[in-house]
Amino acid sequence: MSWSHWLLQVLQVALALATAPLLVGWVNQCRAWLQNRSAPSALQPYRVIRKLFHKDAVIAANASPLFRLAPYVVFGTMVAAAAMVPTVGTGMPFTTAADAIALVGLFATARMFISLAAMDIGTAFGTLGARREMMIGFLAEPALLMVIFVASLISATTALPAIAAQLVTQSAGLYPSLWFTAVAFTMVLLAENARIPVDNPATHLELTMIHEALLLEYSARHLALMEWAAALKLFNYVTIGIALFVPWGIAAEEGAFALLVSVPAFAAKLLLAGAGIAFIETVSAKLRVFRAPEFLATAFLFAVLGLLVHLLLTG
Repeated sequence: MSWSHWLLQVLQVALALATAPLLVGWVNQCRAWLQNRSAPSALQPYRVIRKLFHKDAVIAANASPLFRLAPYVVFGTMVAAAAMVPTVGTGMPFTTAADAIALVGLFATARMFISLAAMDIGTAFGTLGARREMMIGFLAEPALLMVIFVASLISATTALPAIAAQLVTQSAGLYPSLWFTAVAFTMVLLAENARIPVDNPATHLELTMIHEALLLEYSARHLALMEWAAALKLFNYVTIGIALFVPWGIAAEEGAFALLVSVPAFAAKLLLAGAGIAFIETVSAKLRVFRAPEFLATAFLFAVLGLLVHLLLTG
């Protein structure tokens, strides 16, 4: 690998770290506009993270080292995932390790640590949120794996950059199976990132919250890392969706010109994706917790339908 490939790798990780809070701010802003409310600044997540980093942490007396370690592990796994997902280019040194199934494993690792940390203190709400988080993950992972399986059948590889590099030269009309898996992936994205209709990121109502219940005992830098990691997780899911379903514009070739073209194309896709998430949250109602399995089972069925369509058209 040449120095240009390593430069691209560093650029993509830096882009993810810098852009993830902005994506969350953009979604919140669009959601407020669609609901005819006064919109907060898109830079508000940066201010919150900066403020939290300057506060003194308050930790429960019975907290174990796991509770202190979990924010760093969760943040580290999201950064590692960002290094594996192609954003503006596919020629990265981590291409051989950028297996989409390994990405699912990274998300599962973060979920395990944040759930264990929530139960570590022994509060009722933390344990309740951890159980709900594990339930959502248990149901979402099969649907996500099925989506990846369909894309891997089309491109004959599970490496996400290789999948994007192949699909970027194809037309979406050639693969109707991707249309069904795109619906399934969107449903998984909403569930895994605690968005409506599965969860409401703006609520602190004890009986309905999932993700927020996991963070109730965190403060200061630990909470900042958790919030930043949540923004990175949303960013990673959106970029995975871009790589799988709208890869056009990603630089599949070396050269400065290709990168210059891919950056504004990627920014436009992020803006559209954020507006789309806000629109779905605006027109959807919050589901009861026990309706979440039905929601994710529907996502799995859409992914299976995409697989069947692919097998019928190629058989």
